[in-house]
Amino acid sequence: MITRLPGSIPTRSRGVICDNLVFTVAVAPDKVPSFYQQTRQALAAIDASLAEAGIDKSRILTAIVYIADMAQKPEMNRAWDEWVDRANPPMRACLGVALEGNDLVEIVVTAAK
Repeated sequence: MITRLPGSIPTRSRGVICDNLVFTVAVAPDKVPSFYQQTRQALAAIDASLAEAGIDKSRILTAIVYIADMAQKPEMNRAWDEWVDRANPPMRACLGVALEGNDLVEIVVTAAK
């Protein structure tokens, strides 16, 4: 069975639950100039999607973080380090990419139910 978490755009799901796996993606809901604040907002959106799936960040297996400016990675890391479950840290990759509009950070996670 596949369950889709509705996104803000009709043609995109915010997350998908399939059997015992949860896949979700988040960007900051508001366009703010701070790399740190955008990361915090995206991580809060991840928390909300995971809660809707009935789990929390301790169940995250992998995270891929796309950032618009690798020079700003320390700001993303600061937000990440404040947020991550240190007892259950996921595997994380960080990639520098061109993102849409004013987006600075986009985060994709896979978690276990």
